[in-house]
Parts: sequence; structure tokens; C-alpha cells
Amino acid sequence: MDGKVIVVTGASGALGKVVAEVALARGARVGGVDHAASQVAATPNRIELGGVDLTDAAQAKKAIDTVASHFGRLDALVNIAGGFAYETVVEGDPKTWQRMYALNVMTALNASRAAIPHLAASSAARIINVGAMGALQAGAGMGPYAASKAGVHRLTEALAAEWKGKITVNAVLPSTIDTAANRASMPKADFAKWVTPQELADVILFLASDAASAVTGALLPVSGRV
Repeated sequence: MDGKVIVVTGASGALGKVVAEVALARGARVGGVDHAASQVAATPNRIELGGVDLTDAAQAKKAIDTVASHFGRLDALVNIAGGFAYETVVEGDPKTWQRMYALNVMTALNASRAAIPHLAASSAARIINVGAMGALQAGAGMGPYAASKAGVHRLTEALAAEWKGKITVNAVLPSTIDTAANRASMPKADFAKWVTPQELADVILFLASDAASAVTGALLPVSGRV
């Protein structure tokens, strides 16, 4: 990852923080983008932009352009920003479907559209999205979330086909990620079976590396020990 410039959306979240830290440790330069206010001090190898609503195309473009201008180029985009909701189809709020689509699909779409003009100038350009194992076959209460993550899968495939030979576009499909929030919501689960943020970060950064130059359009399950 030496010297590569990577944008991480959702950089203040449990997974985004780990991806940014691991990328930095491997020699990358990282621009973090998040809806939350930034709590990270700028360094020569890291900037973080808070208060960015990636569901808004103009805000996404401004943030991505700022990172690319700061570092002089862009090599990879990691789309982690998103959301989760658990509601049954009949009893849930129809607005939840719109919110899940906005948080999971539109954030990735807007960030990708903003990044592609910069990525097109890189000799090793990468986009990595975060899909979900649960979107391959939705369970009860997973309709809005699974439908939106299925949209991320299709976005990944479409972009990979459109930019084949110029930008690789892949998605990781985690099962439950071992975060404090997930432990609190599922206290009786076997946490040892879950995917850790570090494990998922390793897969994401492999896809962002030169070693993954021949991989594009992949929906890669990262199912832990389930």
C-alpha cells in the first residue's frame, strides 16, 4: 500500500476506523469521510472530513475532490458508509426502505461517481464496496437492509463491467461484524463466529492492493466462522 491514496467513507465507524488505521500502517495515505464530526487530527498522511452527507451528490463530490486535491491524486475508494434497520415487511415503515437505499446505495453511488474522474488517472485504481451476506438470501426482518445491499452488489457489478481494464470494482460480503454495537444488540450470540473488523479490513485492503489487479466484479463472502 506504500504511497497509495485511499478514501475511506464511514471513516468514523467501527470498521472504517480499522480500515484507515491498517492502511496507514501499511504506508498508504488516507482521506476519511464521514457524516459524524471529525475527531482525527490531520497529519501529512491523513485527513478526515466530517459533517459530509454522502447521500447528497454535491457534498460527496466536494469531499472526494478535497481529498484528491490534498494528496494530488486518488488510487482507491473504500465505500463503508451505510446503515442497518431490522423491520418486517408488513409491520415496518415504508420510509425505512427509502432510508436504507439512501444510506447504502446512494452513498456508494455518489462517492464512486465523484471518485472515478480521479481514479481514472491512476495506474492501479480500485473501488471496494461493502455488501452483505444477508443480501444473498434475506431472512425475516431483513427486507429493507437486504434489498439495499443487493443494490450495492448490482452497482459493483455494473461499475466493474463499465470500467473493466481501467478500474477494478469489487465488494466484500461480511456476515455479522464483531462490533460493540452488534454485541450489545445480540448479547447471547457466539461472538467468536463473527468476522472481526481487522479480518474484514485485511480483505478490503487486499482488494485495494496491486496483488488484486486481476480481480474485478467479485462479490467476495467474508463469512467468518458461521
